[in-house]
Amino acid sequence: MILEHRNLMNFKKLDADFKQAPKRPEIKEMQNLARFYQLCQSGANEIGTKLENLDAEFQVNYDHNPIHHMEERMKDVQSLMQKLIRKDLELSVDNIQKNIFDIAGIRVVTNYIDDVYLIEEMLLSQTDITLVRRKDYISKPKSSGYRSLHIVVSVPVFQSKGSQSVNVEIQIRTVGMDMWASLEHKLRYKTDMTSNLVEQYGNELSGYADELSNIENKMQHIYKQLNDYKG
Repeated sequence: MILEHRNLMNFKKLDADFKQAPKRPEIKEMQNLARFYQLCQSGANEIGTKLENLDAEFQVNYDHNPIHHMEERMKDVQSLMQKLIRKDLELSVDNIQKNIFDIAGIRVVTNYIDDVYLIEEMLLSQTDITLVRRKDYISKPKSSGYRSLHIVVSVPVFQSKGSQSVNVEIQIRTVGMDMWASLEHKLRYKTDMTSNLVEQYGNELSGYADELSNIENKMQHIYKQLNDYKG
């Protein structure tokens, strides 16, 4: 089941962001942006449906659900504006399509590490899915300890005037990785702690990431042994 988090447009924040932009966007461009967001939302829905169907198939045929849960999200317009400003780009759908790949996103949380790559393989084997980008932070974790598989895929969205392909970012990680990432994000961005405490807890979290990885590998080994047992 997809747990959806909708990011609605906050016009007060938008107005503040527009004042920082090199050029305030025209109303027509804002209308184009709204249409583009709707297209991206539909793309995320397409991917979500595909993943739910694959999980259901595995439940019926293999008595196993590789997906623990999914979260669908749209990048809020304020974050988009800030990203464009950092890249010194004007707000336009053309600039967004060429430079921003995470407007629509789905986080897929799995039960085991092997399920991460199983889901990726099954999804990319579908003929209407095209891989755009891939970053494997599981085999090569970030220096902070962050682990997750990030892929950007292109999927066609069928509308009244034909189909158009749209990019969707998919983050695939285990329950343990997701728990760790949520805590690390809170530490880095959601607290008023001093920099010394942030560094201290950040170092502790980095060590815990390795411990979690070892535990998850051991749990996966036990799961495989139970499945293979013929007693």
